[in-house]
Amino acid sequence: MFKKLFSKQKPEPSGEASSFDPLHAAVAALLVEAARADENFDEREQSIIEQSLAAKFDLDPERAAALRAEGERIQENAVDIQRFTRLAKTMAHEEKIALIEQLWAIVLADGERDPYEDTLIRRICGLIYVSDPESGAARSRAKARLTKE
Repeated sequence: MFKKLFSKQKPEPSGEASSFDPLHAAVAALLVEAARADENFDEREQSIIEQSLAAKFDLDPERAAALRAEGERIQENAVDIQRFTRLAKTMAHEEKIALIEQLWAIVLADGERDPYEDTLIRRICGLIYVSDPESGAARSRAKARLTKE
């Protein structure tokens, strides 16, 4: 019993294993975490997450929506973000920067910057080894992309 309590492996809350690659699910959970940071998770943010997941992992829209839903489920049941950033840390540096750009796109989608969102992204950057200047450049690219839409 105590072994289960202190195990590094977290059981799936539903009792079912995920059908998604753990890295894909971790990225989805981080994107959802960013969307929920300001306690306003709207359809535009959901759409941005699905588009990001579809492009990053070459998924059809239905599978991207399912991955977003999986990200929501595991993010909701997570104690912290480190189990997700531990996986994200294994990505190539360019992929990490692209993830930060996706995170910025989500938090900037509502046109407002919330201090919790800024803190979350800075924390994720630190955990996956993306510098502040790289994050700032990613934020600028995300903002420019959002203004074109």
